[in-house]
Amino acid sequence: QVQLVESGGGLVQAGGSLRLSCTASGSALSFYIMAWFRQSPGKDREFVAGISRKSERTRYVDSVKGRFTISRENAKNVMYLQMNWLKPEDTAVYYCAAGTGLFVLQTPAPYDTWGQGTQVTVSS
Repeated sequence: QVQLVESGGGLVQAGGSLRLSCTASGSALSFYIMAWFRQSPGKDREFVAGISRKSERTRYVDSVKGRFTISRENAKNVMYLQMNWLKPEDTAVYYCAAGTGLFVLQTPAPYDTWGQGTQVTVSS
């Protein structure tokens, strides 16, 4: 069973950048479809971005297209989320997730394993 640990969150001003990392252990990252979700208080967990096993396909929620980039380095067992031009509405706890399905889906249910989350706060 894979374990996931996120890092890279923090406090940043609007317009700034952060890069989140998700490090996998216990199993090869290459076995999994990977995704980033986020959740802010009082809201449902929201899909942010997803990436297929060999990086041939990526998906993004409309609100982050052109600003966020998901990537992975299977040889290092790490996935990233580069976040540029951050906005206050991006403030949330960000979670990485791993799934064993065939497709990058935008709902939480297909993802079997989750990290503990990392807080991202964007000040105006």
